[in-house]
Amino acid sequence: MAPSPKRAAATSPSLGKLLKRAFFARSVHEVAPDLIGATLLVNGVGGLIVEVEAYHHTDPAAHSFRGPTPRNRVMFGPPGFAYVYRSYGIHCCLNFVCEEEGSASAVLIRALEPTHGLPAMRRRRGLHDARALCSGPGKLCEALGITIAHSELALDREPYALHARTGKADIMSGIRIGITKAMELPWRYGLKGSKFLSKPFADVSVAPLARPSLRAKRSNPDRK
Repeated sequence: MAPSPKRAAATSPSLGKLLKRAFFARSVHEVAPDLIGATLLVNGVGGLIVEVEAYHHTDPAAHSFRGPTPRNRVMFGPPGFAYVYRSYGIHCCLNFVCEEEGSASAVLIRALEPTHGLPAMRRRRGLHDARALCSGPGKLCEALGITIAHSELALDREPYALHARTGKADIMSGIRIGITKAMELPWRYGLKGSKFLSKPFADVSVAPLARPSLRAKRSNPDRK
């Protein structure tokens, strides 16, 4: 028997307005915290974004720091497109390209709170605990079925759907994870009190908007 409309509404959180590519046409340090609490769906499967990291083109930890390559070329294009890469050649990681064309800045999606399509996520991940399904960039890509084929696709067209958050969010900031360059920058953002983060935040204060101030010489990127 099909679930009643009331029951369906109770099990599926209400979604905000769909985000368009213009949402990403501004500073990566504005987009990143604004994504906390938004809902990311890929073919209808996904959840609330609870953790992200910002990467600016002046940042030696960014893939774009040394210039365009066949792998990162989408970062140098217009905003509002997906950049998917393999970490260590194994796990896919999803990024959203931001700022004007040529800026080559992006937001790494680090963790989701699963809300839509949990049976599909559990099947893909081979586990049941909802807190472990999307608590890391590689985990969430596996749970949502994201592969390299999803790179360079527009974020406001299928299979992607991004919905704005529907209320206020307490946002934390802290240093990024798994990098060896620009480690001191507080460009990781998370939803305060979330049980779905990849790792806890050392500082639970509300996040300020950190602005790029790097003027380092270009060197090898080191981003996990």
